[in-house]
Amino acid sequence: MIETSHPFLSIRRQCDLVGLNRATFYHQPGGETALNLALMRVIDEEYTRTPFYGYRKMTARLQQLGYGINRKRVARLMGKMGLQAIYPHPRTSKPDQQHKKYPYLLRGLTLTQPNQVWSADITYVPMAKGFMYLVAIMDWFSRFVLTWQLSNTLDGLFCLEALQLALQQAQPEIFNTDQGVQFTAHDFTNELETNQIKISMDGRGRAFDNIFIERLWRSVKYEDIYLNEYGTVPALQIGLENYFQLYNYQRPHQSLAYRTPAEIHFSAYTVTD
Repeated sequence: MIETSHPFLSIRRQCDLVGLNRATFYHQPGGETALNLALMRVIDEEYTRTPFYGYRKMTARLQQLGYGINRKRVARLMGKMGLQAIYPHPRTSKPDQQHKKYPYLLRGLTLTQPNQVWSADITYVPMAKGFMYLVAIMDWFSRFVLTWQLSNTLDGLFCLEALQLALQQAQPEIFNTDQGVQFTAHDFTNELETNQIKISMDGRGRAFDNIFIERLWRSVKYEDIYLNEYGTVPALQIGLENYFQLYNYQRPHQSLAYRTPAEIHFSAYTVTD
């Protein structure tokens, strides 16, 4: 692990040796009270199992588990975590008229090759003392995770950086996201439009419109995050690097006939007419 007082190696050099972005070393997890962090951890696990729970059902579930908590607190915590139930909600607030609206383009679409459709999403990552947010960009056909980034805030910069890194590898025909402010931001949509990529967005509150990346989050959390309870951001970064390497190149996927995402994603480039 990186040491701030190493006798021979600077922090920059240590980061280089472990493949860690130096800025990540200085990130601190987002903060909340110890009780709220414990509640957020439970909410995250319950939501991963039952993403159709809104704050009312989540409150009832937490009360079943013995937590004396009211709806207002659960709603606030779920809002901070970026969580909502998967079913469409009544329109209780007006949409931001500054954002251009994009249709959902994937209904009935047949996937035939890699780089036909990419999607992105953000998830809450509980840590031993705090939390982070994780964005990933995935190819729908192969389930290959092209890029991912961590942030301790929900600003859109880390999403834009992930997109720019992914576009250095290839370019999709369609890019699908939810209607979160990170993805409707001008800088993000402009990056896609400049590259002549069609933009698709989920219906409001419909997480299953982006089903493959929702399954990715379930795998990441049950196979890595919940098992390790990372204590520092550098440890989380290294752990996720190892996990996504396994996920892409070693872990067989039942939906891919027990092949790996990398096998599917890169085999297409060797096909000739």
